[in-house]
Amino acid sequence: MGKTYLLRALVEQYGGFYFGATAGTEAESLRQFSAALAEHVGSPAHFSFATWDHAITYLFGLATPGQRTAGSPAAAGDPFLVVIDEFPYLAKVAPELPSLIQREIDRFQVEESRARLLLCGSAMSVMGGLLASNAPLRGRAQLELVVRPFGYRAAADFWGATSDPALAARLHTVVGGTPAYRRQFLADDVPMSLDDFDDWICRTVLSPYSPLFREARYLLAEEADIRDTALYHSVLAAVAQGNATRGGIASYIGRKSVDISHPLNVLEDSHLLVREADIFRAGKSQYRVTEPLINFYEAVMRPAWTRLEVGQAAEVWAQAGERFAAQVAGPHFEAVCREYVMGPGRSMLSTSLGEVASGVVTDPKQRRQIQVDVAVVEQGSGGNRPSVSLLGEAKWGTVMGLAHLERLSRARELLAGRGMDTSQCGLACFSAAGFSEALRTEAARGGVLLIGLAELYGRAMPTGFLI
Repeated sequence: MGKTYLLRALVEQYGGFYFGATAGTEAESLRQFSAALAEHVGSPAHFSFATWDHAITYLFGLATPGQRTAGSPAAAGDPFLVVIDEFPYLAKVAPELPSLIQREIDRFQVEESRARLLLCGSAMSVMGGLLASNAPLRGRAQLELVVRPFGYRAAADFWGATSDPALAARLHTVVGGTPAYRRQFLADDVPMSLDDFDDWICRTVLSPYSPLFREARYLLAEEADIRDTALYHSVLAAVAQGNATRGGIASYIGRKSVDISHPLNVLEDSHLLVREADIFRAGKSQYRVTEPLINFYEAVMRPAWTRLEVGQAAEVWAQAGERFAAQVAGPHFEAVCREYVMGPGRSMLSTSLGEVASGVVTDPKQRRQIQVDVAVVEQGSGGNRPSVSLLGEAKWGTVMGLAHLERLSRARELLAGRGMDTSQCGLACFSAAGFSEALRTEAARGGVLLIGLAELYGRAMPTGFLI
């Protein structure tokens, strides 16, 4: 995501001590840290700390008033910036480090010590655990910042695809908003147009000679709490293939529901999986893979891994069209539509935003369930009823027509019958494939919004208007 880039730029701008940890033994890591610290303070010889206790004590001492060490800014009264990158590598071989840091923070406090410590790491579960429950550093942090990927519009700009929403949507479906995938992984190899997208997929993501080919596996392996990678890949594959409930996941991998609680929790803590509650059914929820590249890997690449390794990318991709649309592009498009409503499309609502989510409305009369992909609901409080301000359906590869609008209208009637306020509830159809003429005619009369790729990417205004 560019964490190291940002940290190095910060140190370059303001000065300070930067240390990038690597995977190694405790002795080697301590030796590397000692050498970097000696170089920072201008020592003619490397330091030789016997323990991390001595190293951390010396580090914080550099920012103590009265110190006149060459590398310390304390004499000038400036804050002393300390950046430790990839901290999980150190915490793995020296688990006492968080406690040692806590001791120094409590000893000096911010007013006395001029140290400003930034701990950074890629392992989300480890970094999140530093401040959890009874962790030593709980209550000591002044900032917890998750460097997130670009949103879908910023990603389109970054990949140079703002003028082609169809290409931008496909790129984001596969590689998401991770900036390193373009520059460091692919050396700026980007598809020139939508016609070039299939060839680009084959020569990059599906090519065994490309750094992106095994990246999804590495993303999973770098999480310290994930040991049985086969089990975790099976859980992710279950979700990617549409088994999004806890029971569905357990059935897919051949385990009991209670047996998958731990891997589900770890994947959530790692921000690789998210559990999304059903906005209309209490206690119901579904899981979604948050990292597009992992979802693409589990749905498209993993089932054909052997063929891809021997260079059959073109054949595999040609046969994966239906699976890509149903298991990858479709769910991803729904999430992008919800992101649109929370951001650029917020102005189309005549009421306050409320909660944006998805849900299922049961139709007992017709014995069916109506999937609502984008719903904006404001939960009631006091004497106010819950209100629904938007119901939307999203389709990736389907030209939407009047049948989709009728289904949304029926869902609105059912929710009103359940006591929810739908008096200001508008309907919206989201489609990457377009809309029928009959639906466009209906939108011109009002009461429904039509939002395609051009509207999602800010190239056009939504068709129609809400009542």
